[in-house]
Amino acid sequence: MFKLAQNFSQIAKSPIIVNSSWGGVSQVLQSVLLSLFFVLIARYYSTVVFANFIIATVLYQLISAFSSLGLSQWFIREITGLDDKKDLVNKFFKLQIYSGVTFYLINIAVGFLLYDDRQIQLLTLLLGINIVFDNLITAIKCINISEFKQKKTFIILSIDAFLKFAVTCFLFIFPFSIITLSIILVIVRFVTLNLFLKIGSSSLINLKLLFQYNIPISYIKTLLKLNWPFIIIGSISIINWRISTIIISKVLSRKDVADFEISYRIFTIAQMLPVVVSATVFPILINFFKEDKFKEFSALYRKIHIYYFLFGLFSFTFVYSFIDFILPIVFGLNYAGTGIYTRQMFLTILVFPTAFLQANVLVSVKLEKLYMCFNIVALIINLTFCIIGIYFFKSLSIINISIFIGFLSFHIMQDAVLVKKKISSRRHVFEFYTLSIVLICSYVLLNLLINPNCIIVHV
Repeated sequence: MFKLAQNFSQIAKSPIIVNSSWGGVSQVLQSVLLSLFFVLIARYYSTVVFANFIIATVLYQLISAFSSLGLSQWFIREITGLDDKKDLVNKFFKLQIYSGVTFYLINIAVGFLLYDDRQIQLLTLLLGINIVFDNLITAIKCINISEFKQKKTFIILSIDAFLKFAVTCFLFIFPFSIITLSIILVIVRFVTLNLFLKIGSSSLINLKLLFQYNIPISYIKTLLKLNWPFIIIGSISIINWRISTIIISKVLSRKDVADFEISYRIFTIAQMLPVVVSATVFPILINFFKEDKFKEFSALYRKIHIYYFLFGLFSFTFVYSFIDFILPIVFGLNYAGTGIYTRQMFLTILVFPTAFLQANVLVSVKLEKLYMCFNIVALIINLTFCIIGIYFFKSLSIINISIFIGFLSFHIMQDAVLVKKKISSRRHVFEFYTLSIVLICSYVLLNLLINPNCIIVHV
């Protein structure tokens, strides 16, 4: 135990932890501000207008998941330790511009093909511009990561989140339409990009000379061929969640879109803690694996697994009991009935933290391709249950339960590998699922005895 604590202390002082800590703090602050941003939009605009805004936003996020071409990890690896970085940086930056513009056009085409609603089409045109800006911002963020300058990224992205929140506050002083809001948000993102260019490692980027750099098609093909697994890994988690919004918008009502988005936003707040903690745990796992400290590796995994298991139980039970009181206060009376769908979505929090930990373990032991395959299988299972369920029952409950089944299958596949590698054990896995089922079923039944209206299934 003393050695384990000593390892924690030593690694916590390393640049890796300092760098990832800035990322963790930034993510927490951004999530809080962006959640407040969505709360204000939901309260101010009608359900239909809010839902249209969500559809356009999700569409741009889905397309954006592919627009960086999964090259961030490759770029960080290549630039780290390189003496002359300018040539690589400008080539990568130019490639991201080309990719961003291409996927922006794809975003417009998909938006117009899927939706006849003029407001959604116009919002797609406006919000989709962020694909280009986000590509360039991501490129600069990668430079900061490679140079251990996450503080710059933290400051700028915090400013971006605060400006978005401030803009929505003005809705209640000087009312304006959702189109005007979208234009202002694009301007805010453009300002953020300029801050990155001026403050975030901008000395490496020369916009005047940028277009002099030649990027052959063969060079792009080689990069994509070498890095295609990262494209899948980097986009699959976004697709797993956000494709559901597109399905809902096509087969259910705009109210269902709004209900799902509100539930998802609350879920993202809950998942912040395990994600931030993992930023510290992950490099420690890598260090143990590199030094062949299997016992310490396995002990740390099991210890953190218990903490994540307890966190999932606490999060679910808290939301299950109090969400009906929280939603009307935060989002308004229009969403008083959203609680049942939020409870359903929070079934996933029972397996998400430990699944996230196990994903880090798989990557630590260099099984990232297996991790990628598990992600694909989980997505297929999610979509299969979703499509079949929606065919028979037109209900948002089907979407939420399908997501849970997808994550559960992902967790089970990971368990099988970890047991085989002797990182985990059959007993450990059995105890996790048995305790989860017994404790949750007991809690739900007890709540139903006290409050019969506190249900979780409604089709």
